[in-house]
Amino acid sequence: MHKMTRIALSVGVAAGLTASSVAAEAAESWRMATPWSGGPWLERDAETFASYVNQLTGGEIEIEVFPGGTLGGALRVTNTVKSGVAEVSHNYINYDYGTDPTAALLAGHSSGLTPEEFMLWMYEGGGVELYEEFRREVFDVVAFPCSILGTEIFLHSNKKVETLEDFQGLRLRTSGAWAEIASRLGASTVVMAGGEIYSALERGVIDAAEWGSPEMNRPTGFQEVAQYVILPGVHQSGGFLECQVNQEAWDGLSVEQQELLRLAGKLSVYDSWLASSFADLDAYQELIDGPNEMVQLDDSFIQAIYDETEAWENEYAEENEWFARVLESQRSFKEAMNRWPEYRLPIGGANN
Repeated sequence: MHKMTRIALSVGVAAGLTASSVAAEAAESWRMATPWSGGPWLERDAETFASYVNQLTGGEIEIEVFPGGTLGGALRVTNTVKSGVAEVSHNYINYDYGTDPTAALLAGHSSGLTPEEFMLWMYEGGGVELYEEFRREVFDVVAFPCSILGTEIFLHSNKKVETLEDFQGLRLRTSGAWAEIASRLGASTVVMAGGEIYSALERGVIDAAEWGSPEMNRPTGFQEVAQYVILPGVHQSGGFLECQVNQEAWDGLSVEQQELLRLAGKLSVYDSWLASSFADLDAYQELIDGPNEMVQLDDSFIQAIYDETEAWENEYAEENEWFARVLESQRSFKEAMNRWPEYRLPIGGANN
């Protein structure tokens, strides 16, 4: 429905639309709500989308980005946009997991898609159409991807975790679908805001926490108060952040402007993938060179996570039509992706 061509061609079309448009009316001034208090998701990714919108619309839409909590609850951004307090947002769909667990599939979940697979599924495999339809039907907002999420660190932990047995009773800070699945695997899960994690680890209130990729975790200081860095991030192999638009504000745009906002989201996804992937390399090297002990999960534990996740997916698919639709699309795509290793070299090339 809204599937776009390659980015270069899209930019050319957008430039043509902007150049050929009649003199713009007074610029629309929109407020952007976010859950982020700072860091790359606010200062880089949200601002990148706002900048692209301004450029592509020739200044017809100007967006002012607000940090989390200023325009409403930091974890209730969807309500802020739906009510019109903010016309647009930069958000994590998984914060609406409690309303509909389908959000976890679209945000990224355990044994899900990698960042590169997610982008392929979204833009070539029908994902972006499902995403927008789901958000409209269930939440009454217009939404589309506008940032990519890298593979996360499995745990910053004060307890060494390698096997499923090690995971039993672990006091773990997490959220969303992984909180459910980790509990089923034996952990004692705690949901808390990101700003509380450092002191909770330091004081021993929790044993371990998951938060983000190496780049996202670097400024948190978790590595200073937790001895072990545990990998790989099988609980969140990749995912997306979204931009939402208030339905009334969206309806007030021309079709061309609507397509330019979608394009701004797509360009922002690409930019965030480049920036975050490169930054992760440096941040991960710092961890390797630092005093923490790097720990790799046992293959049997990883398989247990895959098995439990599949059981969890099947249960929700039986009772939730939207969940079943998205899951079927992603599983079909993953099956096709199994062909990749047959004709592509692994990352790092033949020397890997």
